Amino acid sequence: MKLSWKWLQEIAFLPVDAFTLAEKLTAAGTEVESIEEVAPNLAGAVIASVREIVPHPGAPHLKVAEVEWGEGSARCITAATNVKKGDRVPYGPPGAVLADGTILGVRDFDGASSEGMMLSAEEIGLPSIQEEEGILILPPDAPIGEDVRSWLGLDDVVMELSITPNRGDLLSVLGVARECCAIIPEARLKGLKIQRLDDEGEWPLPFEGIKLLHDGCLLYLLGLVTDVNIAPSPINVKVKLALSGMRPINNVVDATNLVMLLLGQPLHAFDYDRLPSPEITVRTAKDGERFITLDNKERILTPSDLLITSGGVAVGIAGVMGGANTEVTENTRRIVVESAIFDPIMISATSRRLGIASEAAYRFARGVDPAGARTALECVLQLLREWGAAVPHPIVKSEARGSRGSRIVSLRGTSLEKYLLSGDMDEASKILTRLGFEEVVREKDRTAFLVPTYRLDVSIEEDLIEEVARIKGYDSIPSRLPPFLHKPGEKGIEMKVQGRLREIGMARGYAEVVTYSFISPDFVPLLRFKPNDPRSSAVSLLNPLSKDQAVLRTSLLPGLLEAVCSNVRNGWRAPVRIFEMGRVFCAKENGVLEEDHIGGVAFTGKEARVLYPELLDDLLSVKADVEAFAAASGLELSFVSGEEAFAHKGQSAHILCEGKRIGYLARIKPSIERKLELGASVYAFEFDLSPLTREFFPHYALSDRFPPVMRDVAIIVPKGKSADSVLDDIKRLASSLVCSIRLFDVYEGQGIPQGHRSLAFSLEYRSPERTLSDEEVEEHHRSLRAALSREGYVLR
Repeated sequence: MKLSWKWLQEIAFLPVDAFTLAEKLTAAGTEVESIEEVAPNLAGAVIASVREIVPHPGAPHLKVAEVEWGEGSARCITAATNVKKGDRVPYGPPGAVLADGTILGVRDFDGASSEGMMLSAEEIGLPSIQEEEGILILPPDAPIGEDVRSWLGLDDVVMELSITPNRGDLLSVLGVARECCAIIPEARLKGLKIQRLDDEGEWPLPFEGIKLLHDGCLLYLLGLVTDVNIAPSPINVKVKLALSGMRPINNVVDATNLVMLLLGQPLHAFDYDRLPSPEITVRTAKDGERFITLDNKERILTPSDLLITSGGVAVGIAGVMGGANTEVTENTRRIVVESAIFDPIMISATSRRLGIASEAAYRFARGVDPAGARTALECVLQLLREWGAAVPHPIVKSEARGSRGSRIVSLRGTSLEKYLLSGDMDEASKILTRLGFEEVVREKDRTAFLVPTYRLDVSIEEDLIEEVARIKGYDSIPSRLPPFLHKPGEKGIEMKVQGRLREIGMARGYAEVVTYSFISPDFVPLLRFKPNDPRSSAVSLLNPLSKDQAVLRTSLLPGLLEAVCSNVRNGWRAPVRIFEMGRVFCAKENGVLEEDHIGGVAFTGKEARVLYPELLDDLLSVKADVEAFAAASGLELSFVSGEEAFAHKGQSAHILCEGKRIGYLARIKPSIERKLELGASVYAFEFDLSPLTREFFPHYALSDRFPPVMRDVAIIVPKGKSADSVLDDIKRLASSLVCSIRLFDVYEGQGIPQGHRSLAFSLEYRSPERTLSDEEVEEHHRSLRAALSREGYVLR
């Protein structure tokens, strides 16, 4: 926020200079980013009267003007068409310096000499205060001979303040003045003389009232002015607006902007005669409702947007921007001025969604003082009367919907001692009183304070302690070492698991990467997700950084593939093995489903001259990596044949944990590899981390004392039946003496029916109490073979 030092001094008596104040404000939490002089080069320019102006004898496009400034007169040449006899203008005599550093002298123009020049607004350093091209025309009462820089108030400095989002009360000259008076005990506020208006009575024009249909508007006030005369604002008002970073427009708009900058309350003026109906209703927008704002852009609205309407027709987006249909123009003769309190969250969301960063929305989004809405309205009506811009009516129309109520917060001496190492409640009370807090209850170790309405950020005891600390000075708090921690902090189970997985991944040759959670919506057609696949339902961002980061990822695979592609595009030809742990987001009916996943890809590389091609990754080597990740948490995963839209047919599997599908293992389709211009195979895996995030404690036991007895069983099964399902059946039917089962051979060919294969398993029989005899083992093994036959298996 830009703040004029002179304007601040009009509001408060400050016994320090601007640079000292800047240091104190920064130390108290309101950073002053810069202090700049206004037009520091401008010197020697004075206010002069145009005594005569005639055409140039040798150049039709030029004029010869004679100017007088009390101490002398001079002749100057100009091409401006807006200057006439009797005008008062800024004049730079020879030797004067313009705002850009140019030194004026005597110059010849087609045989006529010009002694200095009459100046435009740009030449004195404030181009925005002039509406027309040419010389800056000053008011008729501008004192001839006065220094232009001093009379216009350009001998000023402008401070750039960085206001934190919780301190909306500082977004005004009055708010900063209050803060200064708290920081500097000798400073004091100067009273604002504002004429109060009445609540009771009727307007001389038809008006049916105000309706508030939504809690997004707590208070709505309207003031009426008639006999409006749209004209430029007084020159000193234009200067104040320009130094505050706002462009002067006309007296009505400038009055609302000036009061907003002064008091922090945004206001808006409607042309009364252009209202569709003599009433105002505040409601939410209809879904898809369209509205043209003051910048002549059509906005498409949603039910989350708050509208100002008249006769059912929108005339403004509440707290953000007014409508073109009720804009104040040169023909406006009657206006109603709005001063309202809107919900900060609604205004902030609408402003960001529509991309309208107005000064009003900026303030409403940070909270506006509800007690200041009426004062601001009275102030703007008073200014319009003083400037001769309109005749205000002394009746204010208002409507309220609930209230924020008063807030009382207590402060204890023990809490003050704990945080600031000083329990001086008298000192704390003096500081808080200077900040506008009112002491309402005082007990032995507790004092209750009434929070001023403009301090929306204060609600708990810690807030009061922070106020005392920053005004007292953080550097005044004694430094101390933190207390001894008797027990070190512990990592949570999720961090422990991720740490184990990170170690295993790097030990197996993977590099960890971190990719963006925001990705391009093009990943859905790239990976060919079907419409019924939850991964095709990406959550769109309301305000994306770019079109390539417009949705939240539903899988880690797009980011991992992009990382591989980026390396290949940069000339990398060797194999790549990377993994990532991160969150994925899928849309659902009542919100967003969020899950933590681990995923990885193995790219075999583009280097044709590979010394040991048998060491390149394949589906089984990546499967071994997945099993190693699971083993870190004591889990055994199973893999069943399954299809993925992006996977090579026949080279993809679903990952199961305790019978539940948690992810996939696959080779990427060659067509996708070609589209990505990878030129080699890519294998990928991804699965849910939640089954792994559990406490895992290994179990220890004595080694087996008695030897095992081995037996084999070979079973003919259809090719489509997985070895894991056969293994599960053997475990279910086997004797309790079987302690391990291992698949050791898969055979297809002579002696095996077409479409079938033979699976051979080795079974280990063992007893923890004695050595088993061959006869005993044979009996258990025959029982197993018989049970498998009853299940329908063909044994060899």
